[in-house]
Amino acid sequence: MLNRFLLGSVAGLAVAGAAQAADLPTKKTPPVPAAATNCYASFWDWLNARAADCPLSYMGLTVYGQIDVGGGYETNATKFNKDFPQGINEVVGKFSGSGPHWQWAPNGLSQSNVGVKLKEQLVPNWYIVGDVNFGFDPYSFELSNGPKSLVDNNGVSYGKQSANSDSSRAGQWDNTRAYIGVSNPTYGALTFGRQYAFSNDLVGAYDPFGGAYAFSLIGFSSTVVAGTGDTETARYNTSFKYQVAYNGIRAGALVQTGGWDQDNGAQAAYQFDLGADYAGFSVDALYAYAKDAVALKVYSASTVPAPSDKLAATLADINADVIAAKYKWRDLTVYGGYEYARLSTPSDFDKYFPYSTKAGTVGNTYTLNGGYPGVIQANSYANPEDLQVLWVGAKYGILSNLDAIAGYYHEWQNDYTLVKRSGVTYPTNVKTASSACASSSRNTNNSTCAGYTDAVSGALDWRPWKRVDVYAGVMYSKVGGGMANGYAHADNAAFTGGVRVIF
Repeated sequence: MLNRFLLGSVAGLAVAGAAQAADLPTKKTPPVPAAATNCYASFWDWLNARAADCPLSYMGLTVYGQIDVGGGYETNATKFNKDFPQGINEVVGKFSGSGPHWQWAPNGLSQSNVGVKLKEQLVPNWYIVGDVNFGFDPYSFELSNGPKSLVDNNGVSYGKQSANSDSSRAGQWDNTRAYIGVSNPTYGALTFGRQYAFSNDLVGAYDPFGGAYAFSLIGFSSTVVAGTGDTETARYNTSFKYQVAYNGIRAGALVQTGGWDQDNGAQAAYQFDLGADYAGFSVDALYAYAKDAVALKVYSASTVPAPSDKLAATLADINADVIAAKYKWRDLTVYGGYEYARLSTPSDFDKYFPYSTKAGTVGNTYTLNGGYPGVIQANSYANPEDLQVLWVGAKYGILSNLDAIAGYYHEWQNDYTLVKRSGVTYPTNVKTASSACASSSRNTNNSTCAGYTDAVSGALDWRPWKRVDVYAGVMYSKVGGGMANGYAHADNAAFTGGVRVIF
């Protein structure tokens, strides 16, 4: 009896325990996570993976780049130039004289390029970092080379010239950048080599188009903002760059070492940057200085010297300030910025063009950007040029993969013409106007008269896959006053569409 009672009690307790357990909340077994998609499983999987999530990396090295091809129609087009970094002129230029045309339009959204990045840990929290990159034309595969585009047009009349302009890109294997250094999350990064000026970084961050050649005045022309008055100072070929950030505040210093002999665009240069991020708002302000900054240009048919690869060169000391800001609210981001740059006669101009021994437009020849011989001409800034630019714009996310972008850009200069007065003796190499600027905002008889460039643009950017941009838009540009001197046409409407693939 006792055994039966014990067995029955145990059985009863077991049943009761099971009943109570059934009433308790159960802990579900977590589902087995889905296997990560292999971004290299197919071409379509690769296209739909961000480059940052699916890099071409090995042992701290990452190969990256992008190819941007397109075409368009311009009301006052320029001829394509395989060496010119932008390929064609979407902004109206002196050589925009070939009439309305359909044409190929490379690098509309960004410069086609290939590069290799380095990031490898040395000890905990300390990394060695580096980057080497070159830009190229996706149709000719020529390395981007602004000075060569000038040589291509040396001695050619404006109406027959192809697209051309000076540039800090001069056909080097590292025409975009090439630097190495160390970084730490707390103490910042110190790098050395060929690097973007802070003003160049600022264009990418605060231009609504991110510096797109086809839709942005400050993207197409590095003379303003990126180069703070001279396109060649948008990059420092040999420089130290230090950047640090803490609690939403960032600061940086950039100092050039060496001068023209190291293929820099100036004999000395430096920049300082200070910025901050807070609650969707970002702002950066910088100061830039360049000594003996070089600007290259073509010779006319009647003045081109031998050999024909010699280019005209002017010098300036540059002091510039830039401030830019943006604010993001939900799917809308608004942008704006302002630059003031003063270009003045170099304090040591006599060193390169002695008043006592040189006259007219014949100057001393120096090996300049990319190894091209540049003949330093008469003093262009006996009166300082004040170059200013203001821009505003917005980007709105219509869909998660479709953006509408718009921007307005206004660039202007003062009247810095020096007119000879009777009874005053001037050095023979001082540049003077043939006549005064009768109307400061409308006179086109001299490039030193006050003038302006306006540009307004709009575009759509659709990303059907994460690595692909399909874009289309228009930029209308117009020049007036001294900035229209020598122009065959004062305006241009450029309609551009293309595809960019990032890898």
